[in-house]
Amino acid sequence: MDSQTGRVINFRTQVLTRHLSNHHNLATDLIRTAPCLNYSPPELSEPRPDFDTMSLRNLLDGQSADFIDHMFDLMLRSSLFCPRERGGKVFVSPNFNQSMEQQREMTMKRIDYLREEGAFDGWFSKKGSDGELWRFAVLETASVFDHSLGIKLGAHFLLWGGALRFMGTKRHHDKWFKPTESFEVNGCFAMTELGHGSNVRGIETVTRYDAKTEEFIITTPCESAQKYWIGGAANHATHAVVFSQLEINGVNEGVHAFIAQIRDTDGNVCPNVRIADCGRKIGLNGVDNGRIWFDDLRIPRENLLNSVAEVSPDGQYLTAIKDPDRRFAAFLAPLTSGRVSVAATAMQIAKIGLAIATRYSLSRRVFSIEPNEPEVLLLDYPSHQRRLLPLLAKTYAMSFASNYLKMIYVKRTPESIKTVHVVSSALKAVLTWHNLRTLQECREACGGQGIKTENHVGHFKSEYDVQLTFEGDNNVLMQQISKALLAEFLAAKKRNKPIKGLGLEHLNKPAPIIPSKLTSSTLRTTRFQTDIFCLRERDLLHRFVKEVSEHQALGENIEHIFATTHQLAEDLGRAFSDRLILQTFLDVEATLPAGSLKNVLSLMRSMYTTILMEEDASFLRYGYLSTDNAAVVRKEVLKLCSELRPYALSLVSSFGIPDAFLAPIAFNWVDANAWSSV
Repeated sequence: MDSQTGRVINFRTQVLTRHLSNHHNLATDLIRTAPCLNYSPPELSEPRPDFDTMSLRNLLDGQSADFIDHMFDLMLRSSLFCPRERGGKVFVSPNFNQSMEQQREMTMKRIDYLREEGAFDGWFSKKGSDGELWRFAVLETASVFDHSLGIKLGAHFLLWGGALRFMGTKRHHDKWFKPTESFEVNGCFAMTELGHGSNVRGIETVTRYDAKTEEFIITTPCESAQKYWIGGAANHATHAVVFSQLEINGVNEGVHAFIAQIRDTDGNVCPNVRIADCGRKIGLNGVDNGRIWFDDLRIPRENLLNSVAEVSPDGQYLTAIKDPDRRFAAFLAPLTSGRVSVAATAMQIAKIGLAIATRYSLSRRVFSIEPNEPEVLLLDYPSHQRRLLPLLAKTYAMSFASNYLKMIYVKRTPESIKTVHVVSSALKAVLTWHNLRTLQECREACGGQGIKTENHVGHFKSEYDVQLTFEGDNNVLMQQISKALLAEFLAAKKRNKPIKGLGLEHLNKPAPIIPSKLTSSTLRTTRFQTDIFCLRERDLLHRFVKEVSEHQALGENIEHIFATTHQLAEDLGRAFSDRLILQTFLDVEATLPAGSLKNVLSLMRSMYTTILMEEDASFLRYGYLSTDNAAVVRKEVLKLCSELRPYALSLVSSFGIPDAFLAPIAFNWVDANAWSSV
């Protein structure tokens, strides 16, 4: 009789003995006596980092770290953030089992608590880059707890408040800033309509001016013109910034923005305004999205946000920007803060997903390689490394790019507005796509535990899915980038001068030459990585220029051309974004002295570039990689995974996310699921 058969017989004998003796705590005793898997904190077995994790965290959060930590601390202090004990640790997260109405009520209670704690004090008065970075940090950190909280604050402060700040002038600032900061006024942003989202110029709400009373009259002329998905409108907003076609003396002057009161101080909907709920959503049910109709609502002349254009008391349309296209661009340019915030938040959530899935994979074991040997940690399987570690490297790369985006936004000048627009469009799209893909992979990597709401990664997918389409549909943004690159290229050619800006200066140099046979060492050099990313971008831009020119030669109009060349445009948009992210990574590395931290970043950069070459079909489609070299790239990914594996815990710990904002499976998942915890 072998030892395994003996153990089985012994176990069944114990069960039978307890049964015959009428033991009343059979289940409890079996749990107590049977050999079980034990949770072992990865900190006990994983190698200690040979670099300073705080230095790495500072590269990620920089001067915003203190702002972020302060917000985390405020949320951890209050029972409104639903602290609960699981497995010997306290975790915070919303109660998603509540009804939609309860979730909305809780969101407002949390906002009231944060307001009372001074979390928003100085929102409009804090100046300079510190003030801008603080504002972004408040919204990002709120979203780490609950996307609804972040979106609700963003709609009020970034959208309503941003419209006042950038589209309004002193008369609006003096009147509206203080009550907005104190939430005496609760604002919403009424741009999107049932019939128009991305195409803002096509919105159908109409505003006419009545010179006799010096009032504007806002009208919803048809059902497709109803304002739709307006965050805050269904329950809480008292005022709205309404985007509308402005008609003066029968002439359409284009889209303008107006301040309209939609509820009184008692919460009653104002006359000539109708509001309906958008209903339950796949996520974000703590945000009261609503629909608004205006039935000839009259507002004072002063409620036109007039930074770009004014209407005089006698009804004259006044503007210094005569060209409607330039006027529209100047009007909307300041609102890129929304895209900046969305991109940054996407990175915070990707970090949480990876921190949870990685920590779980460093304590969860499955299968034995040899008979009677211990089961193997998930992250020791090459297949599991291949799932998580490339995403970890991408998240670092994109986090550096997100920081770059914030800095060019806070330091923007009139001359840099175009760059901010293009970069924010690129990174908003690529970073939110990455976030959803990361959450999906983390969900699968956590198996059944990833399905549980309390473990976040599965539920986050539905909460953050909306990022792919709000603040601009990602596919449309890719095409916008390509249009901007085309315009820059053609303008430089027309001037007969080198191209300058948007990082396109590499087009002025000879095309890089890619080695015919790649090796592991070549793949890891910054020269090769930069060369192949630049080659891809320049080649796709030249192809796009050629294809557009061929269509123009046939007499096709430009909008039809862009519609038919969308595949090439999207490839080009991706190439621009990837090259930009690589450059921001290199810029971060350049700030570091030689040493272990720089070496780890170099590994992650090589992983970032190599995994993109493997995953993006354009490298093979357009011949930047041969099939033989593509096979070398694929093998290199596995090599890099094995080299990054010892750093996995240190890399996710360097995110600086408090344990309470992670999940039970990131820690003692055995105790968290024990009978005593049920």
